[in-house]
Amino acid sequence: MIKKRINAAFLCLCMGCTLFSGCEKTPEEAIVREKGTDSLKKYESGENSKNSLAESLGAPEHYKKESIYEDGRLIVDTDADIFIPDANSVNTYTVSAKEVNQELIDTVTKAFFEGDKIYQGYSYHVWSKEDLQKQITMLKRYKSEGNLDPYEHGTDENGNPQYDIDEQIARYEEELKTAPEKREKEEVTPALNLEYWNGKGAERVRDVDVDHFSGVAETENGIYDYTIDYVLKPDIVFTITKNKEDLLPDPMEFSDWTEGEFVLEQKESENYIPQESIEEMLQISYEDAEKIAKEKIEKLGLDLSISHWDYSIFCHGDQGATKEGMLDAGYEFQFARCLEGVPVTYELSFGGGLEDMDSTLEPWGYERCSIIVGDDGIQKMTLINPYDIGGIQTENVKLMDFDSIVKIYEQMMEVSNADIVNYEAKRTYHIRNIKFGYTRIYDPAADNDTGLLVPVWDFFGGFDSEMSEEDGGYTRQDSGERSSQSFMTINAIDGSVIDRSLGY
Repeated sequence: MIKKRINAAFLCLCMGCTLFSGCEKTPEEAIVREKGTDSLKKYESGENSKNSLAESLGAPEHYKKESIYEDGRLIVDTDADIFIPDANSVNTYTVSAKEVNQELIDTVTKAFFEGDKIYQGYSYHVWSKEDLQKQITMLKRYKSEGNLDPYEHGTDENGNPQYDIDEQIARYEEELKTAPEKREKEEVTPALNLEYWNGKGAERVRDVDVDHFSGVAETENGIYDYTIDYVLKPDIVFTITKNKEDLLPDPMEFSDWTEGEFVLEQKESENYIPQESIEEMLQISYEDAEKIAKEKIEKLGLDLSISHWDYSIFCHGDQGATKEGMLDAGYEFQFARCLEGVPVTYELSFGGGLEDMDSTLEPWGYERCSIIVGDDGIQKMTLINPYDIGGIQTENVKLMDFDSIVKIYEQMMEVSNADIVNYEAKRTYHIRNIKFGYTRIYDPAADNDTGLLVPVWDFFGGFDSEMSEEDGGYTRQDSGERSSQSFMTINAIDGSVIDRSLGY
């Protein structure tokens, strides 16, 4: 199984000190090759006389080594199982952003809401008189109990409350005068650039939801919010989320789903939730949840298969996920491509980042598809940037051996973390899984909606960190056992380091 978390941009350059405790000397020049257009070149084909990828790469089943740097203030503890797919060779494939048209939208809609009525979201979510009166009553109850900051907005720099409960009550009471008796339902066919009613009362006008759709589907299994966002082209995001207001003590309170790895690993954190607590809340088996997820995703026709799963927890409260705030739980499945037996590796980063805030590029994120299944069916589905897979660019591409890749990994873990000791008293990385699979790279300066699927090595784990007493003495512990964050992604063909957050 695979894991998660977004990696920071690598710093890669300079150094000049020596490694300690018998470690290798710091490289005098960067191992990493130039990226950009050159990274999308046609690679060289090779000959594979071995029976499997693992054999031809010379990779063991497990790799263990501890490297100590900066007088012990930076430690890279690698004690990792190695995952290599059961294949004989690997190719590179051209890939492009799937055309966003009504056919794609209809396919997603039909997969999840065939036969269901879908309504325009903006008018549907306008509160009725009954909705507003409930909220006014709730705020007045908070006030009578002495809770003047129910949503924990805190105070400003002068100590004044950021949230004025009396002002909010007055605002709701004013809205109550013109609120509709019941929620307005305008049935629509999901599409981009639909008209909708904007504003309230006499000031209400017809407007266009440019490159966006917001809808609500009423189904036998509950009510779902359905949004499509194409504002940041070429990125397209489909999101389907089950309405769970019936579970919330206050619909205005923050609530969201959180992946299991973020609550199960850090036992000293206030966000820690024991696995037993999650499993006690689940009233559906993994097998039944997996079947539901597969049946839905197969209808998309994108040839996706499960690449990773984890628990997911629905919590309320401004402190994020907590045991006390847990209201529901489910299984979260990540789906990805698998080409000739080699999968696209799931990693937390969405890709499509920018190198700096002044960039004028239009980035393109990774294809991602996740679905959460709980006791009462689908809880949430996200589909981002579906690909069109082109042809093979380089067949049986020539790969670097595992020993060469590990050498780059160990040297670049030091180089990329060179400034950590300026901010932390100590950091210890725990690399627990090393995986071989595909990722997509592209050159946004040349073309922001085409790229290449290339084989890469990912080094997954977590880290412990300690801050000095002067900086607050904060400590963080994460063993990395469940992690889906790759702290190093290396192109298996040429050894270049790929920044997961950028996508190249």
